[in-house]
Amino acid sequence: MTDAASRAEQRVARVRDEAAGRYALAQEFYRNATGPRRRYGHAERSFMRWSLARGVLAPETSDPPGSPWWRAVNERLLRDKIEAHLLSAGATGAASAHSVEYWEDFIRKPDPGRWYRAHNASIVAGYLQHEDLAAAEPQVERFMMNVALLRVLFTHAMLVQPRLALGRLAALGPLMADPRHRAVQMFLDLGRSFPPEYPVTTAVEETILDEHAFARMLDYGLIAPRLPALYEFSAASLDQPRLTALLDDGVPAYAWPHTDRPIWYIGNTGPHLRAIARVSGVRLLWEPSPLAPARRRRHR
Repeated sequence: MTDAASRAEQRVARVRDEAAGRYALAQEFYRNATGPRRRYGHAERSFMRWSLARGVLAPETSDPPGSPWWRAVNERLLRDKIEAHLLSAGATGAASAHSVEYWEDFIRKPDPGRWYRAHNASIVAGYLQHEDLAAAEPQVERFMMNVALLRVLFTHAMLVQPRLALGRLAALGPLMADPRHRAVQMFLDLGRSFPPEYPVTTAVEETILDEHAFARMLDYGLIAPRLPALYEFSAASLDQPRLTALLDDGVPAYAWPHTDRPIWYIGNTGPHLRAIARVSGVRLLWEPSPLAPARRRRHR
């Protein structure tokens, strides 16, 4: 009899080159469930719709082809959930990874904290497993990968460690980060932040300065000053000690060379960033970069 891990791999393989099939598989985990699990997954499906619209999940034979990295990370999330569901339904075998165990725990007793732990464990495992694919992506795409990671780690902390994530604004965290509510999409929807196409044709500097004002306030004013503590919390929560190595002295560094570190300072300008940092009880840690053009670009 085929074990749960092999069956999960087979199911994902059947939709590997069908972007719409991937989305249907993601929906199935929630829509075909009974009980409270059906209420989860808003942000996950929203992010996947953005990915589909960009074309990153398209087959590599498409014109233009999809992204090997985004496809691989998406597959890790799909496989983990399917394997956990099969094991929970009585399939043979043992969980192939901690991330699968966390999904089993969520299935047994759904709650927001368990959902974040399972979801983020799968995402982080995908990041760490596919660093070689990430390194082959354009610089602007690697920038977006880092932003996607820090956002999802931050949103988890908003729910379970709100003081770490929001400081004086901690009371807002559990209300805004609950994955059962659509409000969480404000933090995890990168469609407000970055271009809708793949591959992105604008330079990374222009892409950063075109980011929506709210998104820049979130990334630079709230999250950036807290990154070391945030990554330490996530590494412990997800049992992924390698996660802390994805920072370079407090600056995101997934598939990101030290020589490109100044690019992260470009968006760290504007009084609104200093204001939200001050209100939440921190100060901006990144100085504005000399790479930033003198002329401010208009936000979309």
